This record gives sequence, C-alpha cells and structure tokens, in this order.
Amino acid sequence: MRKGKVYLVGAGPGDIGLITVKGLEAIKEADVILYDRLANPKLLDYAPAHCELIYGGKLPDKHTLRQERINAILVEKAQEGKTVVRLKGGDPGVFGRVGEEAEELAQAEVEFEMIPGITSGIAAPLYAGIPVTHREFGETFAVVTAHNKSKDGKPVLDWKSLANGIDTIAFYMGVGNLPYICENLIANGKSPDTPVALIHWGTFGRQKTLEGTLATIADLVVANGFSNPAITLVGDIVALRKRINWFEKKPLYGKQILLARTGIYPSSLAKALIGQGADVIEFPKWKSEEVPIDYAVLNQLSTYEEILFTSAESVEDFFQILINEEIDFRSLTGDIYGLSSKTIAALRQKGMIGEIAGHLQHRDKLLVIGDSRIGEQQYEFCHTFITRKNIIDTALLPMIKRMMDDATPDTLVFPSSQSVKMFFEEDDVAELFPAQNLQQVNVICMGEQTARAAEFYGVKPDGIAKAPTKDALIETILEKVK
Repeated sequence: MRKGKVYLVGAGPGDIGLITVKGLEAIKEADVILYDRLANPKLLDYAPAHCELIYGGKLPDKHTLRQERINAILVEKAQEGKTVVRLKGGDPGVFGRVGEEAEELAQAEVEFEMIPGITSGIAAPLYAGIPVTHREFGETFAVVTAHNKSKDGKPVLDWKSLANGIDTIAFYMGVGNLPYICENLIANGKSPDTPVALIHWGTFGRQKTLEGTLATIADLVVANGFSNPAITLVGDIVALRKRINWFEKKPLYGKQILLARTGIYPSSLAKALIGQGADVIEFPKWKSEEVPIDYAVLNQLSTYEEILFTSAESVEDFFQILINEEIDFRSLTGDIYGLSSKTIAALRQKGMIGEIAGHLQHRDKLLVIGDSRIGEQQYEFCHTFITRKNIIDTALLPMIKRMMDDATPDTLVFPSSQSVKMFFEEDDVAELFPAQNLQQVNVICMGEQTARAAEFYGVKPDGIAKAPTKDALIETILEKVK
C-alpha cells in the first residue's frame, strides 16, 4: 500500500499570490485538503479534480471541527495512503496549532512536512503601508495573541515588558479584547497617544484600515463596526502609513466583483482585476468529464468553410485530440474564428490566425467547437464538435457560499454571452446569488453580444465594454467606479 504523507501548509494572509511555490505545489498534488476559514478558498482552484475538500474552519465560539477531530482526520487520511494538505491561513507556526498537529502525526508515525507561510502580522500592515520595523521608528517587533484558552479569553501577558521593551506590537484577532489590551499597555507605561492601526481582511481587496491611538481606538472600533479577522498594530511606526500607503490607492481598491465563470481554470481577467486592487469571486467552479470523439466530424474537417472556437479551453482540447488521433492540423482549411480575444490568443499559440466572431454566414458549412453547452439553440443549424462536458463542481459550492458571506459584491461581470446563460439557468448559481441581488450591483458586460444576452434575461447592463477584450472591460469598470 502506498505510504501517505501530510503537508502542514501556510496559505499566507489572503492574497493568493503570497503563497509559497512549495505550498502551491503541495496543493496541486493533494488527495485531501483540510482547509481553514482564513485560507483564501481561491487556492482550492489549484487542487486536482479528484481531491477531497474538508472545511475545518473556526469562527469565534463556533468550531466546525474540533482540533482533536482535525488531528484524527490528518492521521486517518494519511494512513489510507493519501497525500494530505492541512491548509492554514498565514503561517502555520504562528498561532496555528501546527505543533499540536505535528505531534499527533509524529506519534502515529505519519510522515509530514511543515511549509511556512507569510504571517498576517507582517503582511497585513505592509499592505496598509506600514512596515513593522524602521530605523527611525522601531527596531523591535513582537507578535502576540490577543486571546487565550481561559474562560474570559483575555491573554495573560508580560504587559510591562511589552509596553516598555517592544517598539511595534502586532496583536492577532484582538478586536474583542481591544479595550483590555489598550488599558493594560497604558497602565504599564505606554503613552495613550501611541498610534494604533487595525487592518481588517488584510491583503484582500476588501481590506479596511482604521487608525487611532491607544486612548481612542476602542471607541473608534465600536463607532465603525470593526470586527475580526483583523490585525491590531501598536507603535509609532503606524505614522508611516500617511506617506507610503500603496495598496489602498489602487484603482479598484474596495471593489468586490463577482465574475461569472465558464471555464474550469481561474481566468486571466480575474488576475488582472485583482492586480487593480479588486476583491474577485469567480463562480461557479466547473469540472470536466470526457465525451466520445465524433469521428464523423474529424474525417471531414477540410470541408468546413468557417470554424468557430467558443473558448480557449476548446482550442486546447481540440488540438490535443488532433495530436492523439494523428490528424494533421493543416486539414483545417476554413476561416478560423473565436468568441473572445482569449480564444484568439490560444489559437495563435497553436500557429493559427483567427478573428473575433462577428456574423458567420455559411451555417451549413460552419463547424462550432466547444464544450457540451454548444449543442444548444444558437448553434442548432451548424455542425458541432464537443470537446468535453463541463458540470458544476458541487464540492466547492460550500466554499463559494462562504466567500459570498464574507464579501458584499457590488459589481457583477459577464465576460461572455455563454456566462450570462450559465448564470441565469444553472440552479446552483441561482441559490448562491438570488435574482433580487441584481438590484444591488452594477452589471458590466464584455461587448454588445454579451449585453444582448443579459437583456434577454431582463437585465439592463450598467456598463458595456467597447470591445470584447480584457483591457476594454477593465476600462469600463474603472469608468463606472469614477
């Protein structure tokens, strides 16, 4: 029997780009992933299709899985010969109970590795424009838990040493005990005027930062409805934020975008929007099933005058089929088209020059290539070649629901007419985002064809990209923000 192994992986603070290469490789090879609430669920996009996902997240006073059960699951799954990833927000060695889990694995003689992650107490302040050390402001730095296992949850700390010996202090999850923290620091010698910053959902597009002093911050938290997850940073170094705050100045900072998804892989559009500072949820997550090859179409490729690829994935799938079946791609003698610029780019990588589809004339000599959704009404008079069957990956629906609960989408983006149809006709999507929610968001469409599809379902777009390209769509969203 194959020997199992457990990877105790730090997911980083939120921005998925901050996970380590080694941590991402472990996710890609996992048979089982047991993930926490603070690990960005978008990282699960990189898990293999067969991977079992288990939510072990914790909310204050609400434990989805007790720690003892988590330890037992890690041992059980590894003893079944599986590669197991325990995915934890931030760094697993910083208030992550990795020591308890590793001890349990060692006792059971299960092989394991610990993979560090970027801890929130350093990353969240940096995304708020505050380095935790600086030659002029602070040369000592401490990370401190803001609650413990006692009945009242108040940490028992060496307050005098913290107040007098540490320049910058990062308290983890300290919102509930903030008055107690401030009182003890002041009582032990810290000036009431010491700057304090709270960073909520640090490194996410929904990040918010609240500034005050030890004397004022507790009242400001109540007045502004601030809550966990948050890092509380105490020290004169907070003053640097006024000069070097960078993340919160991005064009789409604070925008929470819902991106209707049609492919099985994360899109480059989502990456670009995140790069502009937005918080992006792509859903649903699709998985692929194989379909029988239509040899009748393959045997007459040279007879089609126009060939339309409906997605970048369909390009990859089709050319792989040609390779597997040892069919010369030069048999594609018709004019080549794609539904999007992403599809055209995929064709170029295969050495094919295509155009964005406009109005295709020769219906009886048109071949449409794509997944199982192309066998529907708009292509019923054409020949079709189905490369795969895409179905919603229901295993990820609870994860997406949790993302929706944590965020408040203000913009809905449709990148294609196909995404519109999926959004309004898939039952699982309707449950996650009811129709009445459309009244509370701006709807942005990729081009006129997508806008017409939205209007068919009774939705009037608030913005339409002038061209079916990623850059044009981002420009339209930016205009709407202004």
